[in-house]
Amino acid sequence: MRRRVIIAVRLVHVSGPMKGDIQEFTGDSISIGRDPSCSVRFPSDLTIVSRKHADIISEGNQFKFVDHSANGTLVNGTRVKEIVLKNGDVITFADGGPKVSFLAELKELSDEDVEDLSQAPGPIPQVEVPREPRTPRHDRPEPEPLGPRQSPPRVESPTHEMVRPVNIPLVIQYGPTIRSFKVLPMVIGKNPRCEFVLNHPAILDLHAQIFFSQDEYWIRDLTERDLVCRNLQPIRGQSPLRGKDNIALSPQGPVFLFLGDGRLVEVGEPEEKRTDTGCKIKREVRHERQEQSENRIFQRIKKVFKL
Repeated sequence: MRRRVIIAVRLVHVSGPMKGDIQEFTGDSISIGRDPSCSVRFPSDLTIVSRKHADIISEGNQFKFVDHSANGTLVNGTRVKEIVLKNGDVITFADGGPKVSFLAELKELSDEDVEDLSQAPGPIPQVEVPREPRTPRHDRPEPEPLGPRQSPPRVESPTHEMVRPVNIPLVIQYGPTIRSFKVLPMVIGKNPRCEFVLNHPAILDLHAQIFFSQDEYWIRDLTERDLVCRNLQPIRGQSPLRGKDNIALSPQGPVFLFLGDGRLVEVGEPEEKRTDTGCKIKREVRHERQEQSENRIFQRIKKVFKL
């Protein structure tokens, strides 16, 4: 038996009028510009971007960027006319123009997805791969009914000794970059030997670890200072990650949104700051315009990932 897999492209808008948007494409060509027919359409008054600025074209398992503009395009700071894109590449449309980060990954189609895509114009880049036999999860025995004096069994958190390398995907979007990992655990920190090196003033050499255990993603605080917070509360060691969790690596940031399925998206600096009392949180008052903008970005992220 075979399954149908396509290569999906995600463009994360890092700066510009669409900052915070995450667009996903599955066609063989992505047009970019101000023209109403473009797949990625910038506002008509953003004249630094041409009407037909550029195209991203599928060529087998690769994606070629082709510039057609008058003001040029930069990829990772270098002006280009044509280039094969790699995951994490940052595309800048003209000097000082909007920026997007590029990510391509395999995506298995559901029956509904196949029906929707069959109605879309143009061919769909596909990869046919054999279906591997599913490995059944360890069956968990049904709990016995509790007697009048029995208490529920305590679920143990995974210890350092219990964590084993697991082939499981993790994607982190931070600023203009997207990093993809295939094996967990991985360590976040400032030390160059970390799997994800994060140059942020509040990040320590060995700051946090993300691992997979008991069919869940977990985050562990390696700072021994209770700096990592989940939904504004210090995790005090380690904590499972659940969909829509807000993860602050420190009171000064950075802050990520866990979208489930191993996806972390940066949502900016903390909207909350810890007071001198440690666990107490003091909410900052924001301007109404900023709040509306951030809420709009948050809703678009949720819509893309179908939260």
